[in-house]
Amino acid sequence: MLKRSTTDDSDLWDIVLGHFSNHMLLVAHNRKLFPLLAQQPQTLEEVASQLGIALRPTQAMLTAVASMGFIKVDQAHYSLTTFAEEYLLEGSPTYFGGFLDMVTANHAVNTYDSLQKAITDNAAQVYTDGDLFASHQQQAELAKAFTLAMHGHSMAAALEWVELLDLSGHQMLLDVGGGSGAHAIAAVLKWKQLRAVVADLPPVCEVADGVIARHQLQQRITTQPTDMWETPFPDADVHFYADIYHDWPPEKGAFLTAKSFEQLPSGGRIIIHEMLLNANKTGPISVANYNTAMLLWTEGQQYSDIELVQLLKQQGFIEVEIIPSSGYWSLVTGVKP
Repeated sequence: MLKRSTTDDSDLWDIVLGHFSNHMLLVAHNRKLFPLLAQQPQTLEEVASQLGIALRPTQAMLTAVASMGFIKVDQAHYSLTTFAEEYLLEGSPTYFGGFLDMVTANHAVNTYDSLQKAITDNAAQVYTDGDLFASHQQQAELAKAFTLAMHGHSMAAALEWVELLDLSGHQMLLDVGGGSGAHAIAAVLKWKQLRAVVADLPPVCEVADGVIARHQLQQRITTQPTDMWETPFPDADVHFYADIYHDWPPEKGAFLTAKSFEQLPSGGRIIIHEMLLNANKTGPISVANYNTAMLLWTEGQQYSDIELVQLLKQQGFIEVEIIPSSGYWSLVTGVKP
């Protein structure tokens, strides 16, 4: 007699078929489905006509994107949900499209074959040499495209964490590896006394200057070309790291933590903004997937909440705490005695 399983297989199907959601979102984004539906609700036939594709693939795209929560249907007319309006329309301050563009442009990196090679070689597969940041130092256009992509995944999170931590007693925030300056922008908009410096590679600083100018914050945020491994940090009483520690192995995270501890004044604060694994490193699944992405893109990894807390305490920071922010993001922060 065959033994029945004690569980159903729906979770397995979700995992095995899940990559199609990623692919269809990218196709819909690149086909300009979302700005099309932002104009007015449209029928299946109208969407197919406007996009210039047949009804069957149009229906497949609409069904997939609706299942993800980006569109809704009412009386056979499709329109955008608030979720799509906030993240998939270019006019939104939290537009995620730059990140989707980067994923599309580097689709060959995110494949089964690349992952097999990353596992076998313990080496990143991005670009031609597998070295993300060396390539950015050598090729300005790569650095600029990557910076705009990171802006796409940073702005929404930046506007959330500033509501969870009080920086009213601080004067200068150093955004280390700050990219477009998204987090510095959110911080100075929240705290009127605060100024900020975005420290990053020269071509990245060029992008940040443009973003800062669009927000008319040139008087409160400056950029400084910086090699965070070699260059002393400019004076600041807050050091902020967003998605930096996960790019590097633990010893380099320890180096940055020690550097911040040495250069911060007494009462200065370090803030690490990351997606954190749980203590046992068994999830959440999206953070585990982000960790897999680090295999393909960097020499780093996602860290658990406990690992980063211990790292800050080992370097001498006190009042160390974890502050859950929006979505999968958290802050790990401490103060220099």
